[in-house]
Amino acid sequence: MRTVYSEKHAGHAGNLELVAGAIVPAFEMPSRAEFVLARLKAVGLGPVEAPAEHDLSTAAKVHRKDFLDFLPTVWDRWTAAGRTGTALPFTWPTRGLRGDKPPAFIDGLLGYYSFDAGIGFVEGTWSAIKASHDTALSAAALVAGGERSAFALCRPPGHHAGAGFMGGYCYINNAAVAAQWLRDTGAKRVTILDVDYHHGNGTQEIFYHRADVQVINLHADPMQEYPYFLGHADEHGAGEGEGFNVNYPMPWGTTFETWKAALDDGCARLLAYAPDVVVVSLGVDTFERDPISRFKLTTDAYPVIGETIARLGLPTLFVMEGGYAVEEIGVNAVGVLTGFEGR
Repeated sequence: MRTVYSEKHAGHAGNLELVAGAIVPAFEMPSRAEFVLARLKAVGLGPVEAPAEHDLSTAAKVHRKDFLDFLPTVWDRWTAAGRTGTALPFTWPTRGLRGDKPPAFIDGLLGYYSFDAGIGFVEGTWSAIKASHDTALSAAALVAGGERSAFALCRPPGHHAGAGFMGGYCYINNAAVAAQWLRDTGAKRVTILDVDYHHGNGTQEIFYHRADVQVINLHADPMQEYPYFLGHADEHGAGEGEGFNVNYPMPWGTTFETWKAALDDGCARLLAYAPDVVVVSLGVDTFERDPISRFKLTTDAYPVIGETIARLGLPTLFVMEGGYAVEEIGVNAVGVLTGFEGR
């Protein structure tokens, strides 16, 4: 399996986030990608290559133009205001406040274009965002070109980013952009299968009214867990998208037996939809020792996940999302990939 990876992700480093009332170093750190890279090299998964440059024209089909125009300007706006450190929002438009008029100043703009304080910017953040986007598209091109599978080792991740907002360490929705590009280059139908612990709220929001991209999410119940405000089982899609959004919310403490039953049901729905290609939002924060998650999957579960996806018999693009037990993230993420390959 070929992997696409950019060293530019490392520029997104040293940023802070707000968690449980404290400003702390972000859990989404460069070592995440480095542990995955080291593991895939150790097992000889396949060649690792840098992404090609891509413009934002495909991203503009799933994200609002004003949002995409804002992202590259954050750091310059922040420093122009005399700021140092991490650029973070602290105020958001909510019920009863105007959300139709973006402010002019950076503090208001950060809140306008986000839904949480997990999207800190430092000087190298935009370069990392753009490289992550390019990584997803370059790996998608491998699959479109005839590869059975490819792995986009994206960092930062993307599945919490919606059409006009960022959040949850996510800025551009890499899986959504890849799915759109695959549609534009010939796939009649695409399924995004999101196996991250946290619901891919951004992906759901982007495709909720569309029938050409099915979105299946296996995740922690939003009544208990982030992102809280999407991911319920009664969210089926709307308009042309009715029936093409499938959520499997599960409670804290979920074991692999329960989780795997949801995966099997999701795969049955996927096959009934009959996509031309599958995009897997690959989060491994379902792991029992992940520091910000509460499922109970063990390391031996991840090759089984890969085997299950392989049995679909469809071209498959894996796009890296979450996973924060840094010492284990490489073993677990690559375990899915080697399981897919039948090793």
